[in-house]
Amino acid sequence: MGRVGAVQQTSRQHLVSQVILKAFTEPGPRGSGCRLLPFDLRYPERRHKLQTTRACGWVEDFVAFDSEAAEDLWGSIERKVPAALAAVHAGVPFADPDHASVLRDLVVLHFVRSLHYREVHVSAFAKVRAELRSSLVQIYGKQLHHEALRETGLHLTGRRTLGAYAELLIDRSQTVRDHESGKLFRTSVESTFRKVQAQASTWQVEIHTPASGKFLIGDNPAVTLNQSSGVTEWGMPFGDATSMVLPIGPQHLVALGPRNRAGTLSAAEVEALNTVQVYAARRYVYMHPCSGLEAFVTQAARERPSTQVQG
Repeated sequence: MGRVGAVQQTSRQHLVSQVILKAFTEPGPRGSGCRLLPFDLRYPERRHKLQTTRACGWVEDFVAFDSEAAEDLWGSIERKVPAALAAVHAGVPFADPDHASVLRDLVVLHFVRSLHYREVHVSAFAKVRAELRSSLVQIYGKQLHHEALRETGLHLTGRRTLGAYAELLIDRSQTVRDHESGKLFRTSVESTFRKVQAQASTWQVEIHTPASGKFLIGDNPAVTLNQSSGVTEWGMPFGDATSMVLPIGPQHLVALGPRNRAGTLSAAEVEALNTVQVYAARRYVYMHPCSGLEAFVTQAARERPSTQVQG
């Protein structure tokens, strides 16, 4: 048991909600529990084995500092999801207005609680850090020279040596320490979730089912789309998207759009959305064991951008 007031940490953190993964499972033999099929995109030719939901959709230390605070935020939404999914499966997703709100928040949760968002955060921090170093040398070069002389007794005059000293000062800052501990990311991911949640509050919820075929889900499952040019593009910032999609089972996909509605997607549309899931995934996609999608994913894995696959 942790100390009162101590920072709590959960190392294994699910990025794909287990309640969603459960919809992609089937019961195992002799009471072995429900299992789904994870497909490792690094090894498309490998024979993939069925797994439980607990073994899928997680990463180590996604939030590396006080993860319990973030888990509490995610849990406040995920606890409401089973009732909303039950309404979807019963064919009455909009009977209770709260269900649509929960599904919308579920999409936003998976958009922010994602490896994609963490990569954006890390990249943005590195860019700001480099710009700060450059600005310190360019604007405050004289002050850096005097401070270096005072602290080290060395006369630093060139841009390279002043830049190295500026980097040393930046490394000592509380912001960098918070970045390295993971505290800054935890604050950022919670703040961004609330920001995107507020922005998405004006969007409505669409529930789509396949005319034929089945949906699969990737480990980066909430994907932004823009179809304004007549061509479906994906992976843009939320503010540039015309929709955002999240599979919630082999037979259902949630999309954010202009109005609440239920619709049916053609086989070609289902294939296009499944392709987006494969391309957007970092390492895994998950499917129902009887979906028959292994050959499709094997081919899509060969065709997807190689930079997407990560260890």
